[in-house]
Amino acid sequence: MSERTSKMRQEILEIPDAVDRLLSQGAPGIQAAAQMVKQADPRFLITVARGSSDHACTYLKYASELFLNLPVASVGPSVNSIYGVDLQAKGALCLSISQSGQSPDIVGMTRSLRSSGGVTVAITNNTNSRLSEVTDAVLPLHAGPELSVAATKTFVTSLVSGLWLLAEVKGDNELIGAIHALPGCLARAATCDWSAAAETITGRSLFTLGRGPSYAMSNEAALKIKETCQIHAESFSAAEVLHGPVSIVEDGFPTIVFAARDAAEQTTAEAADALAGKGATVFAATDKVTRAQVLPVARTGHWLTDPVATITSFYSMVEAVAGARGIDPDAPRHLKKVTETV
Repeated sequence: MSERTSKMRQEILEIPDAVDRLLSQGAPGIQAAAQMVKQADPRFLITVARGSSDHACTYLKYASELFLNLPVASVGPSVNSIYGVDLQAKGALCLSISQSGQSPDIVGMTRSLRSSGGVTVAITNNTNSRLSEVTDAVLPLHAGPELSVAATKTFVTSLVSGLWLLAEVKGDNELIGAIHALPGCLARAATCDWSAAAETITGRSLFTLGRGPSYAMSNEAALKIKETCQIHAESFSAAEVLHGPVSIVEDGFPTIVFAARDAAEQTTAEAADALAGKGATVFAATDKVTRAQVLPVARTGHWLTDPVATITSFYSMVEAVAGARGIDPDAPRHLKKVTETV
């Protein structure tokens, strides 16, 4: 590995402070947005995002459906920006997530949903962005500057901001308490030793798995492996991987499994063990496995906040893998920090 400490590594270590800053400074905005949402009494949610931000939306989809009983649809921004269609959004809470808040397609779809009757909320690290100008409410991430191309602290603060909003809408003090306890948990998570799993990521393809809210972390992990390590990775639901994708598994095939202390943990562990039984080298963020190897995790005290800690541990691992491969994780080839898609 390079002796230089990457910006990505520095920003991973800043995650607990960034979340603490969000919790300290974000309450007025979150509570005002929650009151607006409760008054609107939405029947469903619409999410608008791309890349890592879309993975955050997947996490919030499960949180909304499991916690608020409200279904969520992820809409393609190109429906408006390319095809010129204005979706009917009356009765919807429309949640747009963008670290930069500058991509024209995200801005255009959000504007369209608002004009079609949706109540719009933007989660962004740039309150002076174009996205901030077209929404009913803006939730700043308070993450501070993020200089590495790979989003880490803005991804985690997006998760926390969106989940906090949903918790305030429901008025669930147990979840709100777990959210406020996250900085300490994330400090432990950032130092969890996943080096055994890192040693198996040597340039071959690999799987990442999850189910429920942890499936969103699996998606994010696969993207980060491709982005920072130049290794092909595919994310699958633990419920689907044994149907068709398992066909490519051979001896030593690396697999990382994300899990939380939730209703899906046991079946996720069973899928991990099934892959291990077929010769894969499987590491799982649960102690319920019998054949896969257990990854150390920092549990948070609530099943909806557990995935926030596991992705933080993963970030520390993947940054180390990139360094071991001689790749600068701060400047992945062909990529730049802000992508403005039409």
